Amino acid sequence: QVQLVESGGGLVQPGGSLGLSCVASGSIFRINDMGWYRQAPGKERELIALITSRGSTNYADPVKGRFTISRDNAKNTVNLQMNSLKPEDTAVYYCNAGVLVYGSPRLRDYWGQGTQVTVSS
Repeated sequence: QVQLVESGGGLVQPGGSLGLSCVASGSIFRINDMGWYRQAPGKERELIALITSRGSTNYADPVKGRFTISRDNAKNTVNLQMNSLKPEDTAVYYCNAGVLVYGSPRLRDYWGQGTQVTVSS
């Protein structure tokens, strides 16, 4: 019913920047919180940035001051601008959205397929 598609991953040198985008489509009535998670090899998936429907943001300590999350409610998109990237930022990045679909009163979590970000010289 709802699909999230990410784009923008790739290879970047330490200190560089990269932007990720995620578009939600389908039978969407309303999207509540949207967020970005990442999962490095051998580690659990972790929440790194969250944005509410009103635009309030929250960041995990490792990315504070370097990453910026934003959203466009009219386009059902969420973006992540990543600056001053470090090798430890290397991971698969996933977008997430809490969505109310038409015809259902239940809020459900949806995930993108993931996009690889590699920070290396």
